[in-house]
Amino acid sequence: MASERLQLELCNLTLDHYPDIKVLMDEAYPELGGAWPTHTIKRLIDQFPEGQIGVMDGDVLVGIALSVQVNYKRFSNPHTYEDIVGTNDVISSDPTGDALYGLDVVIKKSHRGLRLGRRLYDARKDLCRQYNFQAILAGGRIPSYHNYRDTMSPMEFIQKVDTKEIYDPILSFQLSNDFQVKRLLKKYLPEDSESVGYATLLEWNNILYEPQDIVLDQRKTTVRVGAVQWQMRAVESLEEMLKQVEFFVDTVSDYQSDFILFPEFFNAPLMALGPQSSQTEAIRHLASYTDEILNAMSRMAVEYNANIITGSMPLHKDGHIYNAAYLCHRSGRVDEQLKIHITPHEKNDWVIRGGDKLDVFETDAGRVGILICYDVEFPELSRLMAEKGLQILFVPFWTDTKNSYLRVRHCAHARAIENECYVVIAGSVGNLPDVESLDVQYSQSAVLTPSDFSFPHDALLSEATPNTEMLMFSDLDMDKLRILHNEGSVRNLKDRRNDLYQVMLKK
Repeated sequence: MASERLQLELCNLTLDHYPDIKVLMDEAYPELGGAWPTHTIKRLIDQFPEGQIGVMDGDVLVGIALSVQVNYKRFSNPHTYEDIVGTNDVISSDPTGDALYGLDVVIKKSHRGLRLGRRLYDARKDLCRQYNFQAILAGGRIPSYHNYRDTMSPMEFIQKVDTKEIYDPILSFQLSNDFQVKRLLKKYLPEDSESVGYATLLEWNNILYEPQDIVLDQRKTTVRVGAVQWQMRAVESLEEMLKQVEFFVDTVSDYQSDFILFPEFFNAPLMALGPQSSQTEAIRHLASYTDEILNAMSRMAVEYNANIITGSMPLHKDGHIYNAAYLCHRSGRVDEQLKIHITPHEKNDWVIRGGDKLDVFETDAGRVGILICYDVEFPELSRLMAEKGLQILFVPFWTDTKNSYLRVRHCAHARAIENECYVVIAGSVGNLPDVESLDVQYSQSAVLTPSDFSFPHDALLSEATPNTEMLMFSDLDMDKLRILHNEGSVRNLKDRRNDLYQVMLKK
């Protein structure tokens, strides 16, 4: 058939389509009694019209997908064909059901090879998402099994179909459409001699499914982030700096942002207010402000209803100096993440020590992590976070030159792609001539994404103007991440060879 003559269109079936439905089913199932009677199709259409889908080629019905609404707990467990199709071919759809059960997909012989089955399956998946069903279930025949019944068990047969050593027209198709074999069904359809009475219980899981909880408990699907590209400028007091911080928090919160990210060592201008006979002394003076700044920013998070990533500040603890970032939740809770990898400058001039804990934080807008500047250049850290369900990685940084900035930028982008998450980076600009070793800054803050069809073509959601004080906003679609993890062009998280290698924390 010449493809240019095709006029294909999806439709919902009506009883007027029954003569064509009968032709299709008689052609497909001569050994199983052919088509269902009129009253069966009428009942399906009356009870669940959206689930009865057809493909028209002009005026001719060339494909059908029939479905019913069922209770997931009941039919995700062992059952038989008669549990679905009762006596006298009566099929009942459960209007309170939370799953879709696929009854039949039939394609006219003249139109096979055009991927119409895949088109009907995609329509079913769209219906499942639209109605917030938990899954699509199906009892799948294995019509090639009778050729192997004397040499292998049904489970061995299913395994070989899964590894493509054996082809089965139904099971191979189901597996290629992201269905998983949940279990083997015995005596599913005893008269099915080709399948020797066996069937597979297949499931396609709707990763966008949301249980019917109270609205307040439901997770946000769109998360707005704001990043502050901070201008380093001389200040006369801590109060002056906190006014500048609150100005940005107030402004970002006006845009209903869920998160606000500040850069690494954004509070460095305060070093100029203390002794600078040595860099070690200067950083310890800066650490004396950390508790007060943290308390103020935690109060702002509550008052302005936004989760604040405080950038980073030096922390004096147990006789040592650490580089610490804080997540101030709008609920009032505060989480801490210490920088783990310390740069040579931090180690030699400021005598900063690295932390030894790595966390992913549960928030009201997703699972987030924080890696401070140099840490993002070590892929093991974000990989460990990804294994804990990381969705957004925040990277506050401080870089003096463009080449050091590009190390952070390129590594952060790699982390977004390999861990299938969003990455938000924010740095500072300007100069501090009165603070030794912090005289120049280079920054271009950005929001980076995975690289797949549903994301921007360059995997860049937004970026700031280089070396200019400004705010940057982006809306992150969390559903896109969930789809990517399960249905992406490549699946970096799923396809890791955990049987061959592993990354783990020693402590």
